[in-house]
Amino acid sequence: MVTTASALLNTLLYAGIGIAVFVIGFVILDLLTPGKLWEEINVKQNRAVAQFAGAVAIGLAIIVAAAIHG
Repeated sequence: MVTTASALLNTLLYAGIGIAVFVIGFVILDLLTPGKLWEEINVKQNRAVAQFAGAVAIGLAIIVAAAIHG
């Protein structure tokens, strides 16, 4: 299978956009929830908050994938 330069650039572009959307979504989620999200997950080992953040991440991934796929 031969990969063209434009296909590679498109893949990198969409991957970059997806990562940026994920980071922005995580920051917005952190601002909307009470307390510090990363501290709750990492320091306090709060599994419920980790599951909630994971569900948001999966939701964002589905939205980005649907937008890319068209």
